Amino acid sequence: MHVTKNTKLTTTLLIATYNWSSALSVVLNSILRQSVAPTEIIIADDGSREDTAQLIKEFNKTHNLAIKHVWHPDAGFRKTLILNKAIQQSCASYLIQIDGDIVMHSHFIRDHIAAAEEGFFVQGSRAMLTKKLTEKVVSCNSFKLHALSRGMHTRFNAIHCPRLAFIFSCNPTSSHNVKGCNMAFFRADFIRINGYYNGFEGWGFEDYEFAERLINSGIKKKRLKWAAVSYHLFHPLCSRKNFRSNEIIYEETVAQKKTYRIPGYHEISAQKAHHYGCSE
Repeated sequence: MHVTKNTKLTTTLLIATYNWSSALSVVLNSILRQSVAPTEIIIADDGSREDTAQLIKEFNKTHNLAIKHVWHPDAGFRKTLILNKAIQQSCASYLIQIDGDIVMHSHFIRDHIAAAEEGFFVQGSRAMLTKKLTEKVVSCNSFKLHALSRGMHTRFNAIHCPRLAFIFSCNPTSSHNVKGCNMAFFRADFIRINGYYNGFEGWGFEDYEFAERLINSGIKKKRLKWAAVSYHLFHPLCSRKNFRSNEIIYEETVAQKKTYRIPGYHEISAQKAHHYGCSE
């Protein structure tokens, strides 16, 4: 096993998902191949059907794991709310966040742990799969993926060479283009800025806005390329119905240099999400 710094760092792998259990199955299998395992795994489920709960239950049973499944009813795109609820269930000091369509390279967790540094959050990148390759990976529930795989877009992002990752590392003051599908941050920093803003409705800008508040609070951004490699399964675009209204929220945070927004993490402390324990 590769030895890295931060070996005592406790980590939560946080997976956001919604109604795509076959893709989530591939993602979960990529956990089994990690050279370094996360301390805990939590799935933030924005209202998926019962097949997702059943998948997680069977996966836990088969592999003797204790993945936490945090779910709330489907009432539209409420990703920020379910992420906040899921993080309430976390115990680790460092959160590694992906989406339920992100297949992880075997050294994904190891690389994120190596990159963790007080005063920074980490933005990873993703290699995009074509529809054809995605269908093949999902149907076979396998993921022998690499930079030369046929059907791989943005191959540059699929290169794994962590010794050279420092070349791309710093872009400390920009929240633009931050994507929550591959990012990591300290739990204490997350709580200090009140987590994700629950005022977002629909897809768009929730991760930009969260990153902007981190930066405004003094946390710098560390870009991670050629390490913590991830592969993004193809899917149709989400609805852009609320794109502009969400963009306005983000622009307001930038213009006013906001570090804290309400409602967020602290405002859901009295609310209950359904938590599927590992024994269920």
